[in-house]
Amino acid sequence: MADMKMLEPTDRGLSAGYMMWYRFSRNPAAVIGSLILLSVLVLAVFAPWLTPYPKHIGAVVDFRARHMPPDLEHWFGTDKAGRDIFSRTIFGLRVSLLLVIGVLGISVPVGTVLGLIAGYFGGWTEKLISGLTNVMLAMPPLVMALAVSNLLEPTLMNAMIAITLLWWTWHARLIYSVSKSIASEDYIEAARLAGAGPLHILFREILPNCVSVISVKTTLDAAFVILFGATLSFLVSASSRRRLTLDRWSPTGASSCRISGGKCSAPARPCFT
Repeated sequence: MADMKMLEPTDRGLSAGYMMWYRFSRNPAAVIGSLILLSVLVLAVFAPWLTPYPKHIGAVVDFRARHMPPDLEHWFGTDKAGRDIFSRTIFGLRVSLLLVIGVLGISVPVGTVLGLIAGYFGGWTEKLISGLTNVMLAMPPLVMALAVSNLLEPTLMNAMIAITLLWWTWHARLIYSVSKSIASEDYIEAARLAGAGPLHILFREILPNCVSVISVKTTLDAAFVILFGATLSFLVSASSRRRLTLDRWSPTGASSCRISGGKCSAPARPCFT
């Protein structure tokens, strides 16, 4: 009985899902990181109901409360226009996370498919896809994104397009190297001799062996997409002027409105820098 308690889940005949949960639950860093990520996602999704001042993301000006230090009422203090910084930061998470989902939701599948095709088929297909990837990687990513953003209207959608045009290349290069090594394995040759078609080999034999690499790369890319989008937004106003992102939550205030008793007596026009 004592020996059974010392056995790992693999020795007990347990499922792969339970084995994954077993290892995850015994990794403190993974548990803490998942809780932090889950809390950020909950705050972003339910921001209108969880933030204390949801109306402060718009044209609200209260100069009596401007530049207040952090306290129990305003956790992060207030800005030049008297708006709650904590509420505006949480709403900024929503657009930044939407940028991550939009960019990685397109670039990861595109890069993965192109990498699989180039690594498995080889020949002219490999040369064509590898050549296109090398050309894209040779261009400075920020310079190309700035060029695309300047040609298009400065909106969140166009910012996604500018970043996605560059981001698929790294995934294609990574999956190409992994699939190239897997394509020479004996079980791939056995599947080919058994009559399996290219689609079956690509998506049922090679792709499952790339899932761990894709998940790690995608997790690391999420933070870099936010930073890249913040840089692009700062330089060319890639985000819409009426949207808040993590780098654009601080307003300059509405200097053109008439002041009466410390509060704006006319509707204020939001101005972001």
